[in-house]
Amino acid sequence: MMKGKKIKWHRSDSIGSTNTCLRELNGGDPDYDYEVAVADFQTAGRGQKGNSWESEQGKNLLFSILAHPRGLKVREQFYISEAIALAVSDSVMAAVGPEYSDKVSVKWSNDVYWKDFKMAGILIENTLQGESILDTVAGVGLDVNQEVFLSDAPNPISLKNITGREFDRDALLNDIVERFIGYMERLSGQERAETDRLYRARLYRREGWHPFRDAAGEFEACIEGIRTDGCLMLRTRDGEHRVYEFKQVQFILPGK
Repeated sequence: MMKGKKIKWHRSDSIGSTNTCLRELNGGDPDYDYEVAVADFQTAGRGQKGNSWESEQGKNLLFSILAHPRGLKVREQFYISEAIALAVSDSVMAAVGPEYSDKVSVKWSNDVYWKDFKMAGILIENTLQGESILDTVAGVGLDVNQEVFLSDAPNPISLKNITGREFDRDALLNDIVERFIGYMERLSGQERAETDRLYRARLYRREGWHPFRDAAGEFEACIEGIRTDGCLMLRTRDGEHRVYEFKQVQFILPGK
């Protein structure tokens, strides 16, 4: 139990997907406020738009959280993305310490980065009922103690890569879940402006001009902000204002 909330845990050595595990509960156990599925290995782990996630067995954190947002409308679902991204990045910053924490950021929409390297990916799947969000499942893959990455992912990094030391995965998991519950409870209490502020303050490339790519090609722009529906707002060098939904624009990484 965390922050007075009842949590039901589902633990597996190996599982297809922690998100799928929780979605198949069809809303979960009504006696619990939150449910968490965690596994040492996923055989069918997914990222956004069906991308796969590489993870060496027993080295990283692979988990999903089932929550029941109260009072959030469908048009406000990006707050959930902000909440889990902030929870993960808060926990990472606390774990790595002040020597490394100032380089932690959230790449729109919810990847967690250290410098120009990706340490965590997040997949959110919502169940809708009319104009409201009935349930949400937030799945997280966080690279913790893996040292070598063999896939063709462009920029993976783990907490151990960054600091040179091993981390207690259970302690990290408990901390992230507790922080996520805190953010979700504040959202339910209408305390949303502060979540927005924190998220925008932690954005990757939140200042300056940076290279991007859309369907028309490459361009330079600065981030103007994030709309309430989660769309990214950019301003190009020639003053053009552009708005993108997720996957409509790419951040061009150094050397790519």
